[in-house]
Amino acid sequence: MTADLTPPPRLARRLSAILATLAAATLFFLAGMVHAAEPVKISRDDTALDLTATTEIYTNQGEAFQVSTAAGADGIRRRIEVRSSSPNHQGDWAVFALANVSEEQLERVIVAPHFRLVNSKMFWPDLGSQRIIAITPSEGFALDRQPSDEADVFRITLNPGAVVTFVAELSSPNLPQLYLWEPNAYKDTVNAFTLYRGIVLGIAGLLAVFLTILFVVKGTSMLPATAALAWAVLGYICVDFGFLGKLISITSSDQRIWRACAEVALASSLVIFLFTYLNLNRWHAHLGYVTLAWVLGLALLFGVAIYDPSIAAGIARLSLALTATAGLLLIIYLGFSRYDRAILLVPAWALILVWLFGAWMTITGKLDNDIIQPALGGGLVLIVLLIGFTVMQHAFAGGAFQQGLFSDLERQSLALTGSGDTVWDWDVARDRVVTTPDISMKLGLSPGTMHGAARNWLPRLHPDDRDRFRATLDVLLEHRRGRLNHEFRIRAEDGHFHWLSIRARPVLGSNGEIIRCVGTIVDITEQKNSIERLLHDALHDNLTGLPNRQVFIDRLQAVLTLAPEGGQLRPTVMVIDIDRYKLVNDTLGVAAGDNILIALTRRLRRLMKPQDTLARLSGDQFGLILVSERDPAKVADFADAISKAIMVPINFANREIILTASIGLTSWVDQQESATGLLSDAELAMYRAKRAGGNRVEPFQPAFRSFGTDRLQLETDLRRAVERKELSLVYQPIVRLEDAEVAGFEALMRWEHPKRGNIPPSEFIPIAEASDIIGPLGMFALEQATNDLMAWQRQTGDLPLFVSINLSSVQLLNNELYDDVRALLAKTHCEPNRIKLELTESQVMENPEQARLVLGKLREAGIGLALDDFGTGYSSLSYLTRFPFDTIKLDKAMVRDESDKKAVLLRSVISMARELNMRVVAEGIESEEDALELAKMGCAYGQSFIFGPPMGTDSVLRLLKERFPLTKRA
Repeated sequence: MTADLTPPPRLARRLSAILATLAAATLFFLAGMVHAAEPVKISRDDTALDLTATTEIYTNQGEAFQVSTAAGADGIRRRIEVRSSSPNHQGDWAVFALANVSEEQLERVIVAPHFRLVNSKMFWPDLGSQRIIAITPSEGFALDRQPSDEADVFRITLNPGAVVTFVAELSSPNLPQLYLWEPNAYKDTVNAFTLYRGIVLGIAGLLAVFLTILFVVKGTSMLPATAALAWAVLGYICVDFGFLGKLISITSSDQRIWRACAEVALASSLVIFLFTYLNLNRWHAHLGYVTLAWVLGLALLFGVAIYDPSIAAGIARLSLALTATAGLLLIIYLGFSRYDRAILLVPAWALILVWLFGAWMTITGKLDNDIIQPALGGGLVLIVLLIGFTVMQHAFAGGAFQQGLFSDLERQSLALTGSGDTVWDWDVARDRVVTTPDISMKLGLSPGTMHGAARNWLPRLHPDDRDRFRATLDVLLEHRRGRLNHEFRIRAEDGHFHWLSIRARPVLGSNGEIIRCVGTIVDITEQKNSIERLLHDALHDNLTGLPNRQVFIDRLQAVLTLAPEGGQLRPTVMVIDIDRYKLVNDTLGVAAGDNILIALTRRLRRLMKPQDTLARLSGDQFGLILVSERDPAKVADFADAISKAIMVPINFANREIILTASIGLTSWVDQQESATGLLSDAELAMYRAKRAGGNRVEPFQPAFRSFGTDRLQLETDLRRAVERKELSLVYQPIVRLEDAEVAGFEALMRWEHPKRGNIPPSEFIPIAEASDIIGPLGMFALEQATNDLMAWQRQTGDLPLFVSINLSSVQLLNNELYDDVRALLAKTHCEPNRIKLELTESQVMENPEQARLVLGKLREAGIGLALDDFGTGYSSLSYLTRFPFDTIKLDKAMVRDESDKKAVLLRSVISMARELNMRVVAEGIESEEDALELAKMGCAYGQSFIFGPPMGTDSVLRLLKERFPLTKRA
C-alpha cells in the first residue's frame, strides 16, 4: 500500500507563490548586501591590535548604509542599517568586527590617528584630518568619543563571548591606521611619547633661542640663517607633536594648513641656510639669482597652503630632496676646492641625507611603526644641534665669547630683587626655613614667625593642603633630585588664606644628600581669586546666581545619561518666560526689573527639591529640570504652582506689580533625545504659549517642530514685535562739516528677536513691505523719532536739530500718508522743519506721478525731503527738478571712489546742488582730510562712523548735553 504524497492543486499553487516570493526577496537582499569582515579575536592578553588590514572601507554609499554582521556565537548573521549623524558625511563607511574569546568582560579603546607620516605620500600628501565621525556597534549604543586632539578615540566594552560588528562613519575615505588598545596600555604609550616630545620640544626651543641670541651678539650672516632653520624646525615639531593645538584653538582643516606651512618653512630655511653658510654668491652670481627665485617660489607656497595644503606640502617635500642633492654636490665640489666651510658641513649634511632617506622610506610606507615619526622629529633637532655647533665653531674660531654674554651672580640677584619675589631657603641639615624678605610681615605676623623648622608651617596651612605639602617635601628628600613646584594656602593673622607658590631646587652635598633647598615663593592670591571669579562668572548668572544656559544643558545631559538605567529617572524640562517683562523695564527701569527677577528666583527656588535644577537661560527666561516628580498629574500641578507663584503681586516703589508667565514643558521619553533637543522642544512649547496670549502652560507636541524660521515665521514674529514694542530706533549723528557740530540725526530701526538676536533692517523691511505691517512699522518710526526729538528738546532747550527718517515705497504710495504725518506733528507739537523724510530714486520711480503729488503736499507742509543714495542707480538729474527735494545725500560709493575723477565729480554735484538751493549730505566719509576737502567744495553736512556710530536715545541726550553745555535746560 503506497501513500499519495501529491499536494492538492490549490495547495501546490500557494506553495509555488510563496517560494517565488522568497526567491525574489533573497535575490534583492543579496544584491544590496555588504558583507562584514571576519571578526578579529581578542583575548585578555591582547594589549594592542592593528585593525587596519581587517577593516573594510566602503565609499560613496550615501547617508544610509546597510551591512551584514559577523556571525555570532549562534552562527546567525544579521543585517543592520546605519544612518549618518553629521551633515559633513560624504557617504564613506568602514566596517570591522571584534570577537571576545575570553571569559571576562574586556574594556578597549579604538584609536584612529588624525595624521601619520607613514605612507602619507610624496605628492599630494595626506596631511591629516578627523577620520571617524561616529562608530555604531551592531548591538548597544553608539560609542562614546574620548577627548583627544591627535586621534579619534572611542571606548568599547565587549562581553564574554560577544561578537560585535562595528560600522564607522568616516569623514574621508582615507583611514591610514586603526588600532584596538587596552586603555591603560594606550594611556602609558601616550604618556611615554609625551615625555619624549616634551624633551625634544625643550631642546628645540632652547636651540632656537640660543642661536637667536648668538645672532644678536655676533651678528654674522650665517647665524640668522641658522636661527631661522632652528625656528622652522621648532615650528615643524610643534605642529607634528600637537603642541600647537595646546597653544591656540585650531580645527582639523587648520591643522592641515599649519602642517603644510611648517614643511614649507622647513624647506625654505634649509635653502637659505645652505646659500648663506656656503656663501654661494662669492662663487657665481647666478647662484644668488637661482637661490632667490627658489626662495620666492617657496614663499608663494604659503599662500598656496591656505587653498590647497596638499600641493604646498608636496612641493616642499620635493624641495627638501632637491636641496639635499644640490647641497651634496656643492659640498663635494667646494670640499675638493679646500673650502673650509664645506668641509665643516660634511657631518651635518650627511645626517640630513640620512634623515631624508628615512623620511622617504616613511612617507612611502616602507617603514611602518609608531616610533619612526617622533624619531624623525628628534632627528631634526639633532641636525640643528650639529649645525649649530658647526656654525659656532666657524663663527667664533677667531676669538672667545665676549664678556657679559652670560649673567653673573650680581645680575641674578638684581633680577630677583626687581621681580619682587621672596627667597625661600630651607636649611635641611638644621631644619630651618628663612625667607628674604620676611614673609611673616606680608601675613600680618610678627617678624620671624615663619622662620624656623619646616613643620612650623603646617599649622598655618589650609587643612586640605597640609598632607600634600608634607608629602612633597618627603618625596624631595627621599629621591634627592627634582624640583619643588608647589601651590598651597596659608592663613594670615586676619584669618584669610593667601595662595603661595614655591619653586625651589635641592642642593646636594658631597655625600649625595640634600643639604639645602633654595627657591622663590610668590603670593598668587590675586591670580587665584581672578581665576575663581572667571570660572564662577562663566558658569553662573551674575544677577541671580543661578546656573547659566551652558551649565543647564550639561546637567540635563548628565540626567539623560542616567535616565535609561532602571527607568526610575524621567526628567521634565520647563522653560519659563515672563510676560510683558520689557514693559516693566520701560516703566520702572532696569534696576527695578533686576530686583523683580531676583524676587521671582527666590519664589521658584522654594517650590523645588534638592535634586531639581533652576537656571537663567536669558534675560527673562528660566529653565527648570524637574526630577523629583514623575507622575504627569503631579508635573502638571507643579507647573501650575509655578504659574501661580509668579502671579503673586510684587510691591515695588508703592506700586503693585502682577506678572504672568508662559511655560513650555516637555518630558523625556526618547532615549536618543539629547539635552539640546529637549531644551529646544521646551522652548518651542513656550513660544507657542506666548503666541496664544501668554499666562498658560503648554506641553510640547511634535507638530511644534514644523514651525520653522522661514519667511512666514519671520512675518509672524515681526507682527508680534510691533505689538510687544520689541522694535527700537537708534540715531546716527549728522554734523556740519564747517565746524563739526551736530546738526541732526538719521533714525535707523533695530529689531532684537527673542531667539535669533539682532535682525538687520535689510531682512525684515522687505517682509514688512510685502505685507500690511509696513504701515504700522513706518508710523512707529515716525512717532518714535518725533517723540525722541521733542524729549531731547525738553532736556537741552531749543537746539537747531532735525531728524531724518527713511520712508518706504509702500508708505509713499499711501494716500493717507500726508494726513497721518500732519496728525502726528500736531500730536507731538513738533515743528515740521525738524523732520526730514528720506527716499531713494528707485522708490520714487515706482509711481512717479503719485510720488510727486504726495511729496509736494509734504513739502508745502514744511517737511524736509532728501533724495537718499544719490550717485547710485540711474542718478537722473531730472529728479531734482521734478520732485521737491531740498537735500541730496551722496552715496558712500561716490564719496569713497578712488578714481582720479572723484574730486571733479563731487565738486560738480555739490556745485549743482547749491545752485538749486539744495543742501548736500555726504555719507561714508573715511577720514578728517576727506571731510575738510568736502567742506571746501561746499558740502554742508557729513554722516559717517568717524562722527559717531548709531546710538540709543539716552546716548544721544548725553551727547547733546556734552556738545551744548551752555544750552538752557527746560
